[in-house]
Amino acid sequence: MIWHKETLSLNTRGKGLYPFTAKLNALIQQWNVREGICHLYIQHTSASLIISENYDPTAKLDLENFMERLAPENQAWYRHTLEGGDDSPSHMRAMLTLTSVSIPVDEGKLSLGTWQGVYLFEHRTRGQRRQVLVRCLQVE
Repeated sequence: MIWHKETLSLNTRGKGLYPFTAKLNALIQQWNVREGICHLYIQHTSASLIISENYDPTAKLDLENFMERLAPENQAWYRHTLEGGDDSPSHMRAMLTLTSVSIPVDEGKLSLGTWQGVYLFEHRTRGQRRQVLVRCLQVE
């Protein structure tokens, strides 16, 4: 077995879903991984990782709107507001989603379902530079 490691830097423009499945598949091809497992971990408390619908753009909009309703900004009861009105809700949103994801690799690509894609879910209002650790275990 071979252990491949990379850190992806992803720039965001503020809140929303940012697809990066193609970048992951490119890494897997670069490493020539035919079979294995790809593990992703985001090193932030105000962003997360999700696997979701990647075909219909309205699915993305619905997920973003759902989070806006679930954890709205600027609530009077928030105490953690050192970095602004999006501080507390960004951590709440990250708590409700994932910081890590593992995906099988088969035949040289991620074994995602037909309509699945991998996204960074940015929860902060301002653009950020996010780090996602990619660890891929290759079975020989």
